[in-house]
Amino acid sequence: MSRRASRVSLEQLRQYAVARTLFTPRDLEGAIRALGFVQLDPIRAPARAQDLILRHRVLGYRAGDLEKHYPSLPLAEELIHVYGILPRDSLRLLHPRPVRDPWHVEEAHPRLAKRILTHVGKHGPTHPRELQKALGAVRVINGWGGESVATTRMLEALHRRGHLRIARRDKGVKVYELAHALPKPLRSTERVTKLLELMLHLYAPLPERSLRELAAVAVRTSLPCANGAKAVARLMAEDRVRHAIVDGVTYVWPATERLQVEPHDEVRLLTPFDPIVWDRRRFELFWGWAYRFEAYTPPAKRRLGYYALPLLWRDSVIGWANAALTGGVLSVETGFTAKRPREAAFGRELGAEIERMSEFLETRVGRVVAR
Repeated sequence: MSRRASRVSLEQLRQYAVARTLFTPRDLEGAIRALGFVQLDPIRAPARAQDLILRHRVLGYRAGDLEKHYPSLPLAEELIHVYGILPRDSLRLLHPRPVRDPWHVEEAHPRLAKRILTHVGKHGPTHPRELQKALGAVRVINGWGGESVATTRMLEALHRRGHLRIARRDKGVKVYELAHALPKPLRSTERVTKLLELMLHLYAPLPERSLRELAAVAVRTSLPCANGAKAVARLMAEDRVRHAIVDGVTYVWPATERLQVEPHDEVRLLTPFDPIVWDRRRFELFWGWAYRFEAYTPPAKRRLGYYALPLLWRDSVIGWANAALTGGVLSVETGFTAKRPREAAFGRELGAEIERMSEFLETRVGRVVAR
């Protein structure tokens, strides 16, 4: 790194991490542009991850608003390091993709791709079930050793290659249409640099090790000919990032941002995929305990709960909450890593956050339990 390390404390980094991503709420497109990327996840407990992320950052947001408004906004579903939503003009960072279809369905059925593109071009937005009915149900072996419908796999492959885009979702199922024409592609080095900047902007401040791991995943996904480690080194050599060493860990963040922020006296219930929570290495370094996503953990071995929502108070994640909808009523059970804060302000703000959650879900609050 060409810059000297900044003199900051872990407390300053925590405050900065929280304040920079919990920005003043705005409209849906503006919030997604401010984040740069929003992860998608199908589990609904009590709402999908994308909705739980956006409710803190979009004015008057209600569960399902992203899926409802997506067709009318310049957005796209894509894979970077994980699958999610990003502004459509960011597709130039990902395409053209020189990767092969992981299921080899293109090689096994070379004429099927042309038939699908012709059908979608003629009929417009196409549900996989409609395509299967029109073209037949050829079956292929999927990546898990089972069988899948070839048309469905081909739709995914053509989307991944940038030939198709997601027009909308019908009850969660992707509906495809021909992709919009992309602008002139960027040079490979510029693409990988901008991809790293996007991810750093999303998750900063990050341990340098985490940024290097993200770079490796993004390069493997979209730019297999690039070198992730060299891209990180180039980013730092060009003074696009600042860094600080705290307790032996090097943290990095965009050079254009300043760390002087003040925490708000607010409680937030966060999804496991929120930018504040996403990097588990940073989470443990910042807050001194290991958060684990336990949806796929056998019930008997769960410590926090099926879909425990990290509980943020000011600039500290001090516990978690499990929220559930039963008969149209929201119930919330909280847990804490130490003792529940005794401040009256905490109780007031926790109640306000649960009320915001109920408004977002368009339901009423029932049982609230603290343990």
